[in-house]
Amino acid sequence: MRCGFVLLAVLMGGLILGTGCIGTGNGGASWSVTGDGYLDVSCPVPTTVNEHVIEKNASLTLSEVSFQDIDEAVYGLLAAPGNPKGAIILAPGAGVTKEDERERVETYAMAGCAALVLDLRGNGGETRGRSFNPDLDFLAFNAGAWPEFYKTVCDLSVARGIASGRWTVPVYSMGASNGGRYAAIAAAADPGFSGYIGVSTSGFDLAGNQYTGNASRFLLSIDPDHGIGKISPRPVWIFHSRSDPIINFTLGQELYSHAGNPKEFIIFNGTHGENGEVDQKVIGICTSP
Repeated sequence: MRCGFVLLAVLMGGLILGTGCIGTGNGGASWSVTGDGYLDVSCPVPTTVNEHVIEKNASLTLSEVSFQDIDEAVYGLLAAPGNPKGAIILAPGAGVTKEDERERVETYAMAGCAALVLDLRGNGGETRGRSFNPDLDFLAFNAGAWPEFYKTVCDLSVARGIASGRWTVPVYSMGASNGGRYAAIAAAADPGFSGYIGVSTSGFDLAGNQYTGNASRFLLSIDPDHGIGKISPRPVWIFHSRSDPIINFTLGQELYSHAGNPKEFIIFNGTHGENGEVDQKVIGICTSP
């Protein structure tokens, strides 16, 4: 099963041929898309990052984090050891909140990997916004405004900037299921990420190649199957289960096929999304020299 989409604005109204290549936002954030459909973002860390410690012990500090990005307050949960060996910015799957991932980020932190999980826009958590809607995003793209997809990519980039400002360690973009799509494009668009970890995820089968003009550029700009190649020479790890009932195993293989080297495809025992087996391998990636 693939989470597919069509551009109703294209099918019903014909191709909209505006510029659709550059956008700006509050706080100096901006995006651009190349003629061949690659997204670039510039997302500065805001002057104020709010942090409230909710747990502290010998192994980790767990904090609620929030910051203003473009048009919304973005909320996350940060678990960090005293001296992390690496860091993960985690984009959870659809309907999964930061609280749902608390045990996971604490496990990572206790093993030496700082982990910041965000409540994605429109995902049911504290961060406001709407869920993915390619038709509305395409209209925003043509107007030079911020598509919601790009805003989420920018949120992940800001989170990376926060981690990079605190620790001189590799910071990886990681996501599961639909979150893996945002995380892939974030890693491609922000060269500050040290690599990408995708779990039970896929691209959109290069659907943008079926169109021309802005429609093509926009669809390619949000498609992990297109963007993942831009991550190289930074490493890519794709995790997928043969028993995945939501995103077929072959779609994970397809995403992997578009990645440049170095890359690794890891088959795990499970169904859909992270589990203990995946977590231990991710910890190994994050904490390796």
